[in-house]
Amino acid sequence: MVGFLLDCRQSGSSLNDSHVKAAPSEAPRTLADRLFETLRAEIVEGRIAAGSKISEPELARRFEASRGSLREALMRLEALGLLERRINVGARVVELTERGLLELYDVREALEGMACRLAAGARTAEDLAELRRMLEHHEQQEELRAGRAYFQPEGDFDFHFRIVQASGNDLLIDTLCNRLYYRVRMYRYQLGMASPRAQRAFREHSHIIEAIEAGDGDLAELLMRRHIRASRQNIENKLR
Repeated sequence: MVGFLLDCRQSGSSLNDSHVKAAPSEAPRTLADRLFETLRAEIVEGRIAAGSKISEPELARRFEASRGSLREALMRLEALGLLERRINVGARVVELTERGLLELYDVREALEGMACRLAAGARTAEDLAELRRMLEHHEQQEELRAGRAYFQPEGDFDFHFRIVQASGNDLLIDTLCNRLYYRVRMYRYQLGMASPRAQRAFREHSHIIEAIEAGDGDLAELLMRRHIRASRQNIENKLR
């Protein structure tokens, strides 16, 4: 999932069918795939503003795309919770609200705690090696070393994403890595990554991985719940 941001971000970029080319080793991507990935990135990063109305004709002109491909992309964005449709209004980007953010944290605390417990039981040597490599990669960040911010790239280099993947539970993976993941990143990205908890959060990640390595599911779940609760409290303090 790393590297989803495309070259066709700027207004006026063309995504017509002649531009859809896949690398030889990858499955071909459709025009709808490219539209979906581009619009998803722009919504998450705030280049398409939260709460703004989506104009299908305008987007079709901007990307030189068929209405069918565009509508498929918009339906997929709606399934991720990034768009919502209202009667007599049409599609809009979801609003960023304090209540919506705190509700996400409540759900994440319960489900990611469960994912940790399952990961401790289902862990493989490969999973553990990847988690350790990921932490080593994070540790090299200059912002983290200075205690200013803890940025986690999208997908496989995101600590929470990798833990959920290691749980081996398909329903949890779909819920947290698909349906909720990009809405969480939207809040993270647009509220800013700066945090007084940067180095503490990194240490908490290390302790969670140690519990998973030890196969202690109860401890892993407890540590993840505490970690997300502390992050929630930090966000509440920032909002105040």
